[in-house]
Amino acid sequence: MKLKDVLALLGLAGLWGASFLFIRIASPVFGPFLTIQGRVTVAAVALLLYLVLTKQSAQFQQLWKQYLIIGALNAAIPFTLIATAALHLTASMSAILNALTPLFTALVVWGWMKESLSLRKWFGIMMGICGVVILVGWSSMPFTTETLIAVCLAVLSTISYGFAGVYAKKAFTGVPPLSLATGQQAGASFLLLPFTLTHLPASTNSISTVAVWSVIGLALFCTAIAYLLYFYLIDSIGPTKTLSVTFLIPVFGMVWGSFFLHEQVTVGMVIGLLIILASVLLISDIRLQALSPHKRVQM
Repeated sequence: MKLKDVLALLGLAGLWGASFLFIRIASPVFGPFLTIQGRVTVAAVALLLYLVLTKQSAQFQQLWKQYLIIGALNAAIPFTLIATAALHLTASMSAILNALTPLFTALVVWGWMKESLSLRKWFGIMMGICGVVILVGWSSMPFTTETLIAVCLAVLSTISYGFAGVYAKKAFTGVPPLSLATGQQAGASFLLLPFTLTHLPASTNSISTVAVWSVIGLALFCTAIAYLLYFYLIDSIGPTKTLSVTFLIPVFGMVWGSFFLHEQVTVGMVIGLLIILASVLLISDIRLQALSPHKRVQM
């Protein structure tokens, strides 16, 4: 890869890794719904402006139903689950758990598309589950009911991503990725609005400038700009090399959490991360088959 491509890949991983930092800061202040409403709405507007400036179309009239579905599966549901989990989990923990997405994508492909899984892939899935057990059980966080529920919500978000990837492959063949990203954020914004309006903060006294900028950063940098970097990499180095960002996101998530929020990185977290990433390697080919990166946009 050229130097600019390496820098773009690191930049993308850094931005998507930072999303867990921003959510961890903003969610306790604004609540999960308002935090994610801000993310998807601002990102949708920014991407729509980019579409207009580049004279492209999101094909809303033809694809609005599909955008609502992918907006729910790939943004509204998983983003809100992550933001809810962030009330009790560190940014580092959330970023590591998000790396389970390829494992659950493989399971969705197996269950929905009836594609067989080899013994090696089943072993990879079991290894990933063991990694989660080590990650949670050997972390510095107290093992409480709230923590366990938060971990389950974070894992559920990766299952939603798995369904989103398979649905996108079936429903958006031939749709430009930028149009899909824009429609997805717009669909998520529309779906979240009634929930956001009924879950507004009771008081504005606790709203800080840092929390506001976290939502703006989450929307513009971790979503809109990150998508543009993602599409650039797809065109420049191809889907396979771009997928290596999966292994870098949790690393950056841990770095940002440790540096800005002074989160403790434990031996258990590192071991759990390594086991999860090893399990992703074992099943990575099924992810490439199940889900073209032109159709898959995550954090």
